[in-house]
Amino acid sequence: MKASDLKKEILSRLEEAGIPDAETDTRILLKEYAGISVSDLYADPDKALPDSFSEDELEKAMELRVKRVPLQHIIGRTCFMGFDFNVSPAALIPRPDTEILAEEALIDHHDGSRILDLCTGTGCIIISLLALMNDCYGVATDISGDALALAERNASEILGEKKERLRFFEGDLYEAVPAGEKFEVIVSNPPYIRTADMEMLMPEVKDHDPAIALDGGEDGLVFYRRIIEGAKDFLCPGGDLILEIGYDQAEDVTKIMKANRFTEVRTIKDFGGCDRVVRGILSSL
Repeated sequence: MKASDLKKEILSRLEEAGIPDAETDTRILLKEYAGISVSDLYADPDKALPDSFSEDELEKAMELRVKRVPLQHIIGRTCFMGFDFNVSPAALIPRPDTEILAEEALIDHHDGSRILDLCTGTGCIIISLLALMNDCYGVATDISGDALALAERNASEILGEKKERLRFFEGDLYEAVPAGEKFEVIVSNPPYIRTADMEMLMPEVKDHDPAIALDGGEDGLVFYRRIIEGAKDFLCPGGDLILEIGYDQAEDVTKIMKANRFTEVRTIKDFGGCDRVVRGILSSL
C-alpha cells in the first residue's frame, strides 16, 4: 500500500466517525504508526510503507479513536511548550490554549523566581516554566495523587537535574502548600466548567478527562474565588497571579481579583481571539 492510499483510508474512517479535525489526527496517526510525515507525503505520495509498519497496531489505534478516545491517550503523550508530556486519564490533557498562560509567566518573570502551580495535573505549566528559566523554585499541588504521580514522571523526564527545585504536594489548593512559603507568582488552570454544562462537552473531554479537573461548580467560579481570596497569604507583595479562564469568565474573574487587593488586572486573548487568561498584581496596601 502507498502512503497516500493509507492516508485516504485513515481520513475516510475518521471523517465517517465524525472526528473533529480528522485531517490533523490522520497526519499524527500516519507519523506515529507508519513513520510517514507530512513532508514525506508531499515529496513522494507513492512512497511505500516502511517494513516496520504494523497494520495491527494502527488498527487498534483507529478502533479506539473512532470510539472518541482522545488521540493523546492512545499515543500516551502530547506536546506542550515544545516538550513531550506523558498523559493519562488521571489528569486533564494539556491544550495549546494553556500555553498562553505559560507564555505570560515567561514574559514578566525571571530566573530565580519562586512559582506556585495550583491544580497542576500533568505538571505541564510549572515544568515548562522551570525548564525554560534558570534557578527557579517551584511548588505544585493537586488533589489527585494519580495526577501528581504523572506530573512527577513528567518532571523527571523533562527537567533532569532541575527536578530537584520542584516539589509536589497532594491536597486541596493552598492546604497542601508548606507553611510559610511565599512566591513571586502563582499560576493555575483550575476547573472552570459550569456543572450544568458538563454533559454538553465533547465525548473526548466528558468521557475521558477527569471530572474533578473540569467541574467549576454551579457558576464555574468556585475555584477562582478560593484561589484569589487565598492568594494574599502566599504571594509576596507585588506578586503576580495568572489564571486560565473560560471564554466568558473574564469580567467575573476580574471583579473577584479587584475585590481582593489585585491591581493592574488585565485579560489576555488566545490565538482564536477568545479571552483566555486573567492576571493581576497583589497590592501591598
